[in-house]
Amino acid sequence: MGVFSEEWWGVWWPWMLLWLLTAAGLVTLLVVALSRLTRGRGKSGRNLTFSICFYLHDKTVMDHYQMRRYTAALRKEVEQRTTAANDGHIRAKVFGVGVGGGRRDNREVVAKFLEVAEPISVIGIVMDVLEENDVIVHVDLVNETVRRNAALSGGLSALRGPGSSPQTVRLRDIEDFVLIRGRFRKIGESPESTVFLAPYGDPADPAAGPRVRVTCATEGLRNEVPRGTFSARCLGKVQDWNAEDAVLEVQAMAIFR
Repeated sequence: MGVFSEEWWGVWWPWMLLWLLTAAGLVTLLVVALSRLTRGRGKSGRNLTFSICFYLHDKTVMDHYQMRRYTAALRKEVEQRTTAANDGHIRAKVFGVGVGGGRRDNREVVAKFLEVAEPISVIGIVMDVLEENDVIVHVDLVNETVRRNAALSGGLSALRGPGSSPQTVRLRDIEDFVLIRGRFRKIGESPESTVFLAPYGDPADPAAGPRVRVTCATEGLRNEVPRGTFSARCLGKVQDWNAEDAVLEVQAMAIFR
C-alpha cells in the first residue's frame, strides 16, 4: 500500500487543508506587512502634524487651500474624525460641543467645520495632498542631502530634460514646495517680520558658509522663539540665491518643531 493511499487521504485531507489555509493566511499577512512598510519608507517617514506648529502664514495657507479646492479631502478627514462606530453614529466633540445620533448629525458637523475652517485646521490636509501629488522636495541641510523622490525627479527633468541624474542638486532650481530640515536661529526681529538662518551642514561657524534665510511674518509665530539654535522643518518656496552673501532665500508657509 502506498504512503498516500485512499485511506490515508480519507483521514488526513481535512488537516492538510487546514494547514494549507493557515500557510496561505500567513503569506498574505507577510505580503501586506511588507507592502505597508515599503509605502511608509517611500513617504516622508514623519508625520509633521504630530509636531509643534511653530509658524503659519495664514493667508498663504488659506489661499492655497481655497485655490486648490481641498474641500473633498477636508470633508473626508472630518468624517473620519467624527464617525466612530460601524453603524455611522457619532461619539465625539467638535468645537467643544458634544454630538451624537446619526448620519444627519455627521453631515451637519462636517458642514459646520468647513464653514469655520482655519489655517491650523487645514495645514495637515494641505500637506497630505501635496505629498500625494508629489510636489514636496525633502531637503536635509544638516546632512546636506536631498531625497530623490517623484517631486525632485520631475522638477529636474523639466529643467534638464528626461533621464538626467545629477549627483548634486542646486536648491535654487527647485520650483515645487521644499520641506527643509535644519538648525535655525533667529537673527532679526521687528513688529512686521522675524528672520531665521540655517547653515548648510554643521559648520563650526554657522555664519561662515552657505545658509538658508527664512523671513516670517511676526504675527504668524504661534510660539515663543527659542533662544539659540533649534531644529525645525520649514515648508515653503525657494525665492532667490544671493551669491554674494551665499544665502538662499525661502518664503515659508509653515514651520514645525
